[in-house]
Amino acid sequence: MEEVRDWQNRPLETVYPILYLDALMVKTRAQGHIVTKAVYLAVGVDLHGLKEVLGLWIEETEGAKFWLQVLTELKNRGVQDIFLACMDGLTGLPEAIETLYPKVQVQLSVVHMIRQALKYVSFKDRKGLLDDLKQIYRAPTVEAAQAALEAFARTWDGRYPKISKSWQARWDRLTLFLAYPPEIRYAIYTTNAIESLNRSLRKIIKNRGAFPNDEAVVKLLYLALRNIQSKWTGPVKDWPSILQYFSIHFDDRLPFTQVG
Repeated sequence: MEEVRDWQNRPLETVYPILYLDALMVKTRAQGHIVTKAVYLAVGVDLHGLKEVLGLWIEETEGAKFWLQVLTELKNRGVQDIFLACMDGLTGLPEAIETLYPKVQVQLSVVHMIRQALKYVSFKDRKGLLDDLKQIYRAPTVEAAQAALEAFARTWDGRYPKISKSWQARWDRLTLFLAYPPEIRYAIYTTNAIESLNRSLRKIIKNRGAFPNDEAVVKLLYLALRNIQSKWTGPVKDWPSILQYFSIHFDDRLPFTQVG
């Protein structure tokens, strides 16, 4: 645990161009009962394009209030700026990160929105509906995406009115990625970078039943994260092109002395 505490409190980079936030659930014992708790995870992409797990935190449930505590800790450990933050649609989370990083741009996970949409859809309608959703998030421009959403609504609102309304309510943060070139779109339109990490962690914990306490959860996940991160030896795909774009788009915020 001493090693874990040193890792959890280590100083961080001043700038992470991309930050991914997500949580997974674990079962642990508390006062003789088995309870489900949320493990919060933050993964940053540094100026060299390398992914780094910034920390893990355990709380009773996932909520924006605790995420604000997590983000405050990251800032206290040295993170002064984030360009793009990628997350699911948890209520209040975009506002939480914008409180501490007013210049951050928030991209909601399109894949998460698709999963949410499918909860309402019958099996026989799934293929057609997914094909029409694809026209939205693969559109070349925001204007084309808006036209595709309107076409989607005309086709599907009669059966599934909640889907188009949900997308429209989150439109600006769902379509942020469309303002960027393809290599950046690929990096931010989904939280796959952290979801793949969570899948690896779930494989480790799924057959273990309930953990005896929170400390046992932290120990196991820390060792797993250390092993996973040791394999992250290369930068994000197309990172030189991404960094070049950032150097123009965020020219007043990119500390060149820290790059390369």
